[in-house]
Amino acid sequence: MTSAHPAPTTAPHPLAGQPEHVRADVAVVGAGVIGLATAWELRRRGRSVVVVDPEPGSGASRAAAGMLAPVSEVQYQQEALYPLMTASAAEYPAFVAALEQAAGGTVGHRATETLVCGVDAADRQALADLRELQRRHGMTVEQLTLRDARALEPALSPRLSAAFRIPDDHQVDPRRLVAGLLAALTAPELPVPPGIAEPPGFPGARDGGPARLVHGLATGLRRSAEGAATGVRLAGGGMVSATWTVLAPGAGLDDLDGLPEDWHPPLRPVHGDILRTRVPAGTPALLERTVRGLVHGTPVYLVPRTDGTVVIGATSREDDLTGPSAGGVFRLLRDAQALVPGVADLELLEVLARARPATPDDIPYLGRVHDLDGTPVPGLVVSTGYFRHGVLLAPLAARLAAQLVAGGAGPDPAADAEHLATTDPHRFDRPVEARPGDPAPAAAGPGPRSRSTR
Repeated sequence: MTSAHPAPTTAPHPLAGQPEHVRADVAVVGAGVIGLATAWELRRRGRSVVVVDPEPGSGASRAAAGMLAPVSEVQYQQEALYPLMTASAAEYPAFVAALEQAAGGTVGHRATETLVCGVDAADRQALADLRELQRRHGMTVEQLTLRDARALEPALSPRLSAAFRIPDDHQVDPRRLVAGLLAALTAPELPVPPGIAEPPGFPGARDGGPARLVHGLATGLRRSAEGAATGVRLAGGGMVSATWTVLAPGAGLDDLDGLPEDWHPPLRPVHGDILRTRVPAGTPALLERTVRGLVHGTPVYLVPRTDGTVVIGATSREDDLTGPSAGGVFRLLRDAQALVPGVADLELLEVLARARPATPDDIPYLGRVHDLDGTPVPGLVVSTGYFRHGVLLAPLAARLAAQLVAGGAGPDPAADAEHLATTDPHRFDRPVEARPGDPAPAAAGPGPRSRSTR
């Protein structure tokens, strides 16, 4: 459970705005969870930082449910993603402790377990099959009797077909997390909390000072005559000069000018509908644990907060509808009630949808950006494409990006090298080499010179 101190609040920083020219060690483009966590990690490592975003925290991070679910988020044929998820989940307690100390408030981290339920016989079999995959990868998934499941969560439907307990899947409140990161970034000083280690490889590193938040739109990279990244240009004519630039703009990466010629890593926006509900005043909490499930093969989740609100979601749409889908909202309410009938009595507070940036293999792009000849562009790192896992992967992504910029090594350099090989932002640039006698491959998506899907 979290500490008792209040949620961090953030007033507009006195340096916020869009000035003509700002200088810093590092420019971070994008103020979602990934960009803000990276900026905070860089500040901890003694770098001055400017964060550029027209509306910090208003994108996919605002709609995220905040499930830290390296086990229940497992999907078939995504084995390369599992080490990233489990490694980042392991870093979360220290990440939260240091952030809450710096921000002066809680970010809504809860170490309560997750229950995964099925409605019909097919759901039960699907979850049992998935459990075998999870266990083969060393993950803990305990099958429960329905009696035991309802003893833990009495609001569960008595008509469920199966229930599983996942003790290692937790949650955080993404909106409080964003507020905490903004508070820590703009705090006059960064304290080193007792018992919390300073960033690996940087004992006694100086504080880079409060970050500057530029509420503007980055339109392109600034490049030196030698090709190095030297910051970003802003809509309206302003600019940010920096020795390093970290690109974390979500699905907007391909909108930036000045990227290496013909480097367009494929990204697509995947919309998700999300509902925020609340138990009526004076009513006990509906749930204590996160409840996920399959309802006739369709996934749904309910994430309870300590303030009595419950987040409901799980839709995934690749269409032209940018706002919430009426059909998606209907399905969420219908399926959530199949797991927890008391959902019908909740007050509906908010309905919204956001686009999450997805890659062809659902693995993010994190690493140095290269020119066409394969040489790294001096001063340029990309960190985007986190799809459903941005909140979960934030601690690991922030640390790896900060190490690329500031140097140093983490506690397991070999594992970090493997993570960066997995997230290589140029992995779709390289055509598969055909062996003699192999037929010509069929087109299977964006190639090395194709534009990304909008």
